[in-house]
Amino acid sequence: MTTNLAKQIQATADYCNSLTRYSRFKTREVTIGSVPLGGDNPIRVQSMTTTDTMDTLGTVDQCIRMIEAGCEYIRITAPNLKQANNLENIKKELRARGFDTPLIADIHFTPNAAELAARIIEKVRINPGNYADRKRFDVIDYSDASYQEELDRIRKRFTPLVKICKEYGTAMRIGTNHGSLSDRILSRYGDTPMGMVESALEFLRICEDLNYHNIVISMKASNPQVMVQAYRLLVASMQAENMNYPLHLGVTEAGDGEDGRIKSAVGIGTLLEDGLGDTVRVSLTEDPEFEPPVAAAMINRYQARAAHRPIAAIDDYPIDPMHYLRRATQPVLNMGGPQVPVVIADYSASERISVADLTAVGYQYNLPTDKWNLSDQACDFIYVGEGQIDFEIPGSLGILCDFANWQQVAHKDRHYPLLNLTEYLSGDRRSPELNFLAITIDELNASLIQRIREDATLVLVLESDNAHAMAELRRISVELIDQGCKTPVILKRSYADADEETLRLYASTDLGALLLDGIGDGVWLGKSAQLSHEGLNRIAFGILQATRTRISKTEYIACPSCGRTLFDLQETTAKIRSETDHLKGVKIGIMGCIVNGPGEMADADYGYVGMGPGKIALYKGQEVVQRNIPSEQAVDALVDLIREHGDWRDPA
Repeated sequence: MTTNLAKQIQATADYCNSLTRYSRFKTREVTIGSVPLGGDNPIRVQSMTTTDTMDTLGTVDQCIRMIEAGCEYIRITAPNLKQANNLENIKKELRARGFDTPLIADIHFTPNAAELAARIIEKVRINPGNYADRKRFDVIDYSDASYQEELDRIRKRFTPLVKICKEYGTAMRIGTNHGSLSDRILSRYGDTPMGMVESALEFLRICEDLNYHNIVISMKASNPQVMVQAYRLLVASMQAENMNYPLHLGVTEAGDGEDGRIKSAVGIGTLLEDGLGDTVRVSLTEDPEFEPPVAAAMINRYQARAAHRPIAAIDDYPIDPMHYLRRATQPVLNMGGPQVPVVIADYSASERISVADLTAVGYQYNLPTDKWNLSDQACDFIYVGEGQIDFEIPGSLGILCDFANWQQVAHKDRHYPLLNLTEYLSGDRRSPELNFLAITIDELNASLIQRIREDATLVLVLESDNAHAMAELRRISVELIDQGCKTPVILKRSYADADEETLRLYASTDLGALLLDGIGDGVWLGKSAQLSHEGLNRIAFGILQATRTRISKTEYIACPSCGRTLFDLQETTAKIRSETDHLKGVKIGIMGCIVNGPGEMADADYGYVGMGPGKIALYKGQEVVQRNIPSEQAVDALVDLIREHGDWRDPA
């Protein structure tokens, strides 16, 4: 790709059909056994086995559990010829039991294993950063001639696999991972989304030259921001080169539990909102049968989305979708400007709030000392609606009231009104420090924006009941930017009757997509019939953590396990978490093998990597610092390493 073309792509929003109208991006259809992908086919669900590939019956049993959980494609690691060959036994046994689900061989470093697997199963996944390219963490200054020599060498090594796939009707996924870009790509593009895209396009161009098109592309990263930017850039780049290959979506090494689900929904959901994606894999550090229902819950949300209430088009997008830049806003107390986004907890269903109620949102009152103890996830405001608080609140907490209620409050210290448009325009006395205005897209116009722009005490609360709510809130934000309005905005979404899993995934998508584009100075999850205040507060902070806009806890970059894994990932992750989950802002990678080691950890501060049976390697950044540590001693050694580098603090 030329430099000029790169600049052209990055300066536009030409990565989806529309920024305001839900429309699925049309890709070419790819044949994968009996389950076609792309084109007009549904968005497919897939996952990956965690068993030893040589354990035929164990792998088949796990495949069946995955299929019964909703899996439409199953990926199996094949790191060598022996395991690639055993794919035939797995396939025969699975077919004998009445299942024709397509199988995918996962290949990293071994072209001969890929060539064998391509003759056996329906699809092969290769990682261009490892396959026939070089990843030795060397810094090499390539000239144009030496760079081309490497491309010629890759073409020679890659061509046999392409020809085999053509002959056998086998599909291929060219799967770029952020953390495993080759030394050659890093030397020219750096550790960037552009480098990820170019890594895939090099292999894709070889396939096109050989008239092979049964291809799926992915751009996976553990950082949702990098992942989203890479997919957007990929789509824009493919269109510039007249390509439209299907997209496999995933946030790699997302972790487990709620954090893994939030992180996955932020990345995957952001792309699904814009109509991108033909197949989804949610990478959780859990048994693989738990992944398909999460993917399906995200996908199913879009079955009727095209019928949403119309939103005015965005003709000139003032946000660069390929680079993060937070919307410029003016500070209003603790909101806007350079300050991290705030969290508002909704207590409007309670007539009277007690001291004990605040424990759920991060405030613990200590009676003997008459002091408040704050957690790292203490919310910034609570909304009481028409309710009352009759005790001395913590000094860092603000109270948000309905305007009529605020007018009746005797002591207004750290109490602020929430106004509707009529109340705002009435001219009645308001707070001289901070006022919130709840606004919808139908109420916004140029004259109102002019008035808002001149009010230095105002923060907007943006809410939408449109089925395509994220896009509607995006549209409001673009109007504010276009009109030069720098008033901070709170993003509010309500899912009153949604169950916990649905609320977690939907909120992470709707709020996360905007935060990734630099929109939002705070988040507010409306009251829920299904979730506690503690649950809503935790999800809100989790979304800010996943979008890297406010760090409030340790981050774990944990691979989801596969047949290459050299220790019990779930047990080890839980053990590491129990020792380190108080280390706010520290990122720890937990990788099952060297394939998912220094590369896949990408931006982790510390790494815990399996290097052999019962043996662990520890990393600081991407540099190995200790090898061959017995696994029973490795967690303690990790803690010592964190201490050594000054990032440790004792639990409170």
